[in-house]
Amino acid sequence: MSFLTINNLWKSYGDVQVLERINLSVEQGEFVSMVGASGCGKSTFLNMLLGKEQATRGQILLEGNMLKQEPDEERGIVFQRYSVFPHLNVLQNVMIADEFTEAKILGWVLGSKRKLIKEKALAFIDAVGLTPALKKYPHELSGGMQQRLAIAQALMKAPKILLLDEPFGALDPGIRADMHQLIRDIWKKNKLTIFMVTHDIKEGFELGSRLWVFDKVRHDPHAPNMYGARVTYDLALNTGGQSADINNIVAEINQHEKNK
Repeated sequence: MSFLTINNLWKSYGDVQVLERINLSVEQGEFVSMVGASGCGKSTFLNMLLGKEQATRGQILLEGNMLKQEPDEERGIVFQRYSVFPHLNVLQNVMIADEFTEAKILGWVLGSKRKLIKEKALAFIDAVGLTPALKKYPHELSGGMQQRLAIAQALMKAPKILLLDEPFGALDPGIRADMHQLIRDIWKKNKLTIFMVTHDIKEGFELGSRLWVFDKVRHDPHAPNMYGARVTYDLALNTGGQSADINNIVAEINQHEKNK
């Protein structure tokens, strides 16, 4: 049994078909990069994995069970724009998730429980390289540091799946390269299953172990919303001999963008 199974998945909004006929399986510990032309349903699919969007038809199974239809602790997410609390410092931002789990009404935890939460948070803060900024607030951090903080937040609940929605799109190239190395290290050390949406095709090929390309294979000029996107390429990465695939995919996506 696969870790995550997608059976005949369709998604539409009214008469607009976004996704259709998606049948895929993912093993635990894979890193899936998802690329494709703008508007082809990548972020919609990511939101379905998160539980924010529901399938019109079909199903997603996690370890043989229906994926819960609302976000939970099994799925962590990091967005392009930093999802951190501006009124809390770095340590408080990372501790808060476990504090609310322990004390759902007030979020105040005392004594030995608080000590354990703090130790756990400090370990993740160190893992993302933010220990020197422990008492700083988000407005005192660079964009890359804020994204490191968001990753530490997402890891705090030990999710089975980590979802990345254009996580590095707003970063300068140099900082982005550092973040690539960071996410690779976190993926390998924590044996996470990761799904990442990116508009950067090169980034999609460089990160992770597998690449999905979303695109529409059926078109009707008289009814442009009738058909949805499918995964037209499913490539194992880091196996060598991929240059032809890269060129073909880049050419197809660029042509699709021109035709829009």
